[in-house]
Amino acid sequence: MGNSKSGALSKEILEELQLNTKFTEEELCTWYQSFLKECPSGRISKTQFETIYSKFFPDADPKAYAQHVFRSFDANNDGTLDFKEYMIALHMTSSGKTNQKLEWAFSLYDVDGNGTINKQEVLEIITAIFKMITGEDQKHLPDDENTPDRRTNKIWDYFGKKDADRLTEGEFIQGIMNNKEILRLIQFEPQKVKDKRK
Repeated sequence: MGNSKSGALSKEILEELQLNTKFTEEELCTWYQSFLKECPSGRISKTQFETIYSKFFPDADPKAYAQHVFRSFDANNDGTLDFKEYMIALHMTSSGKTNQKLEWAFSLYDVDGNGTINKQEVLEIITAIFKMITGEDQKHLPDDENTPDRRTNKIWDYFGKKDADRLTEGEFIQGIMNNKEILRLIQFEPQKVKDKRK
């Protein structure tokens, strides 16, 4: 496998990404060229990420959620995503294994990065998610989950936690595996709201 097609993409990073994602060498090289066009420095800033993310949600305010997503993928906490972090993020959110997605979801909800989730952190992420749900769609949500507070309470109750309790990563993943309703509540899936209205 030659390195000629990959341009500036190092062989080590290419091999690591092929091992850890579903992408082929050709796809990775194409993504890399596109990434360099958007981010000539080879790094994407939080602001650039928010701009790209907002294109997927033109009728909503995804800024707060995008900031949390960015934080969860900035593995070395340097305030930028390099190509490797970006591709792992893309893989994990689009086609990663269930366990990988749940590990990522845990890191998303672990706002302060201390290895546990408290109810306030759940509320912070749910509030960011609600900024992406149109007012019209919010009207169609069940009464016990139609505000960030109500949805947070419902999630916390499903985990069987008191207000001051904390969730470990194992409890978080196991709770979701045991109750798919929690998975629905912690995600932003506008299509599911629309499907319920039909």
